[in-house]
Amino acid sequence: MRLERVLKNDTLEKNMLNDMQHAPTTSWFWYSLTAFFLMGLQGFLYKVAAERRCDTARVTFIFMSTVAVLSFALWAYLREPIGDLKTLTILALINSLSFLVATMAFIEALKSVPSTTAFSVMRLNLVILTIFSVAWFHDRLSPYQMSGIAISLAAMLLLSKSMSGNDTPKEQSRRGAVFLVISLFASAVAGISSKFAAMYVGKLSFLTIVYTIAALSSLAFTKKQTPVEPQGSRRITLVAGIAMGVLNFVGYYAFLSALSNGPLSLVASITGMHFVISVILSVLIYREILTPGRVIGFLLTIASILLLRIE
Repeated sequence: MRLERVLKNDTLEKNMLNDMQHAPTTSWFWYSLTAFFLMGLQGFLYKVAAERRCDTARVTFIFMSTVAVLSFALWAYLREPIGDLKTLTILALINSLSFLVATMAFIEALKSVPSTTAFSVMRLNLVILTIFSVAWFHDRLSPYQMSGIAISLAAMLLLSKSMSGNDTPKEQSRRGAVFLVISLFASAVAGISSKFAAMYVGKLSFLTIVYTIAALSSLAFTKKQTPVEPQGSRRITLVAGIAMGVLNFVGYYAFLSALSNGPLSLVASITGMHFVISVILSVLIYREILTPGRVIGFLLTIASILLLRIE
């Protein structure tokens, strides 16, 4: 058994090295863009669930369960090696709990604050990820890429400061702010653990375990939720949860693929901009106010993504 495990680990490492050698040096960029669009659509569904007052724990359970089933099916079909079991278990446990907390806290925050505010503040986790990436992985960034990161941070700060006109009660806004802070740090932990998972363990086995743990853990919150309003029907909850799961499965797999070939700071910079799609859809469908500051922030975001493409 020991010899078999060593052989499997060697095979996984060789496959990873082979992928990195034969894949185009910019393949991580296209994987990142795929994750960017799909995660943006997924983020908008968070807004839909919040607007329709869906039960947060129930929609999260359906969402996580969908990804777990899809991941397991593809894992069983491809028979992808898992890597070191101990490493997989530790990373999956950390990632699943942090991602669950980030997801539930963010949906709750969207029930109290405008999506433009929520999505913009949440993307500040890029600061945490960039600092960690440079300190731990010693990422080397080109002048263009450093400019792209700086512009993306400026865009986030500008968008965050231009979120005036919130008519919600102070107590409700305070509640939303608390959930945003919790989600911010939890998502940063999830992003860091995802980088390690992409480097050391099989992607599909990781996804399967992560979302299975998250789905089961979300059940503990189902009885603690406040009663949903009439428009938060179970049918909407079911459809939204399944749609979130499908988008997340493809998007997150693309995210892990990007991380296996590219630096954490750059991959996170691109995928972290997915909130732009969510905000645009929220403005168009839910008629949220788009101020000049938000327009400038959006244009800066596009500029930062183009700069990150230049090596």
